[in-house]
Amino acid sequence: MLRKFSCIEACSDCCIYREYYPSIEYGKVGVLILPKERSKIKDQIKITDIEVKILPRLGIGKNRKGDGPKRILAYQMMGKNANGDLCPFLEIDNPQKSPHGGFRCKIYEKRPLACHAYPVLQENDKSVELDGKCQFCQKFSSPYDRDTLRDEIEALTKIKAEFFVDEKIEVWRYATAVGDEKIKHKLLPEGWVLQYM
Repeated sequence: MLRKFSCIEACSDCCIYREYYPSIEYGKVGVLILPKERSKIKDQIKITDIEVKILPRLGIGKNRKGDGPKRILAYQMMGKNANGDLCPFLEIDNPQKSPHGGFRCKIYEKRPLACHAYPVLQENDKSVELDGKCQFCQKFSSPYDRDTLRDEIEALTKIKAEFFVDEKIEVWRYATAVGDEKIKHKLLPEGWVLQYM
């Protein structure tokens, strides 16, 4: 039976927990924000009057000094906890829950494309890959019909369009130096790291 994606009752896991990516040394990543979304998120920060840390995430080319990218392809909105977890827009103290019973998002209608795309990680003409950590994906195994994930796939397609680069070029990743206290010694210092050329 094919199911349309919907949040599992009382789950807010994707808004709470962050992952180490591409490996533990780079620290935990925040929610992906495209450059054209950055000003909208900053507007929401002003409206909601909360503290949000936005860092670069991915860049290409070398700048003139050679110590960072020429162009930033993506930013990231960091979690508000010291270990990188917990989206700052998540209303954890509000007794009024979201329609599915999880915590409410203060900017749900204006959330980033990455939030719209979740739990779709990859898609092509033949298959759709969903995040195995998502409670919906754990509860309901495949097959997933593309029609039931239309909105999520459309959001991912918009993100992917921003990452198309038609040439071989240096790729930079930003190390956040954010993570659980017990692994802090393994983290790179915060800043740009040339990943590959």
